[in-house]
Amino acid sequence: MTDISVRWNDYQVEKRDWLAGEHGTGPGDNPSVVLDVSLFTQNIHYPNGYIPSGTPLAKVTATGLYGPYSVTDEVQTITEGGSGLTSFTLTLSGQTTGSIAAAATADTVKAAIEALSNVGAGNVAVTGNAGGPYTVTFTGALADTNVAQMTATPTGGTGTVTIATTTGGGTEGTGGLETCAGLLFGFATVVRGTTTLAKVGGALFVHGFVRRSRLPFTLDTNGQNDLKLIHFTD
Repeated sequence: MTDISVRWNDYQVEKRDWLAGEHGTGPGDNPSVVLDVSLFTQNIHYPNGYIPSGTPLAKVTATGLYGPYSVTDEVQTITEGGSGLTSFTLTLSGQTTGSIAAAATADTVKAAIEALSNVGAGNVAVTGNAGGPYTVTFTGALADTNVAQMTATPTGGTGTVTIATTTGGGTEGTGGLETCAGLLFGFATVVRGTTTLAKVGGALFVHGFVRRSRLPFTLDTNGQNDLKLIHFTD
């Protein structure tokens, strides 16, 4: 009997729109490397089962294996306290938001911060329940950046609003992960079926021309400076 059941296959299409030219893409230009998958975070680096082409890589000094070049994003928390708080404002490097209701949603707080001239749309993410506490992560143009800690001015009763920096932005990794060694030239499949591999092979792009804005992950100035043979454009 002929099997006519439906079957399907997933095909991955290489995406290298971050390349700004053919220089550095020829045979022998991209040295082979081995990636230590345990150093990558699934929901960040390979949510679809593979690490995308263009991922900045660094060499672990102790093992000689490669992991993600890592720089932290700034994370600050906003916590309300006291009694009778009705609203508050936030100030970042001399710029102050409009009044934010004490029971504001995370989206409302996000919009207020993004309205600041030194932040802008798409450069912050805010989570938390209405009324807080809120977790503010600086992203986009402010990713990988040491952002000044915000201050708050509360209004109403004896209410307080406390700001704390839980993760300082711009802090690089250690043990070799603080030095960018190159960019992953082709995607690396790390999940096969239900199995996550421990190590996978890859190739390293080390010289040529790159569109920085097309990379799958932000590469800060220090990382760009590590790659002396790569010319970055916007």
